[in-house]
Amino acid sequence: MAATRLIALHVNKGKSVAQCLRARTDYVQNPEKTDNGELVTAYECDPMTADQEFLLAKRQYEHITGRRQKRDVIAYQIRQSFKPGEVTPEEANAIGQELAKRFTKGKHAFIVATHTDRSHIHNHIVFNSTSLDCTRKFRDFHLSWLVLSKLSDMICLEYKLSVITPKPYRERTKYKYPERLSIRDQIRADIDAAMRQKPQSFQELVGLLEQAGYEYQEGKYPAIRGKDQKKFIRFKSLGEGYTQGDLALVFAGQREHQPRKPDKRTKQPARKMNLLIDIQQKMTAGKGKGYVCWAKVFNLKQMSKALLFLQENGIESLDLTPSPKNGHKAG
Repeated sequence: MAATRLIALHVNKGKSVAQCLRARTDYVQNPEKTDNGELVTAYECDPMTADQEFLLAKRQYEHITGRRQKRDVIAYQIRQSFKPGEVTPEEANAIGQELAKRFTKGKHAFIVATHTDRSHIHNHIVFNSTSLDCTRKFRDFHLSWLVLSKLSDMICLEYKLSVITPKPYRERTKYKYPERLSIRDQIRADIDAAMRQKPQSFQELVGLLEQAGYEYQEGKYPAIRGKDQKKFIRFKSLGEGYTQGDLALVFAGQREHQPRKPDKRTKQPARKMNLLIDIQQKMTAGKGKGYVCWAKVFNLKQMSKALLFLQENGIESLDLTPSPKNGHKAG
């Protein structure tokens, strides 16, 4: 089992391309992490001079194509981590070589350094962004990380290693983020806290709020503002039970103050699978381009939901033949 990651390497601020290539290749070939360099291999270059060979290829590329881009990717690094105790360092290095050669299609020079300084053996693969013939550059493409992961899994299976099996969507960990209070929810909560101290008048309530860090603004529409608030919030905008008139009734003993729970956004129920839309029929009925684009996306989502449902429930075939009812046979 191996986890992979693809990293684009750029020129660091204040440094040259040569310095950055040297720093990266020196790090991955650290003798303390690679059994004194025994676990370092290379393809179409020498590990000791890989950075210089990479740089030479880039200069040849500029000479041949005449193209030179700022903030270009100078190299790529692949990190491949294995399950503890599943592979030997030598096997890990061989797998890393095979992964790099297949991923680059053998068109880019690379070095593979296997590190054993941690509980899990892992590879650092650095390959030149410039091709061996110095006429092209490797371009990171859409979903390249997924291709790299699947390729690594394929090679691991060839070496009879385990692979990472993704959990079904329903079994994945769902993160619940803490609910955020709106400004008015926070003000109402602070008013509730002040009211628990039994103020006898609206002015005493204002005094308690000022002690809590609020600023009070007198006027036709009394308002308050907290420390981190830019604008004053009028009492009348806080809703029932928090306007100046409602609070005055509480102080007069004509009603009780009832704290209001923070507003929560209504959660939309999960949409069920619906039938697909006949786009051609809708176009005939006069629907415009905007509706057609929406309908295409809608149909794709419905098909994805259906496929996910079939996979999660282990359904490999779908028998739509209706069963006979009341003992009558179809015929």
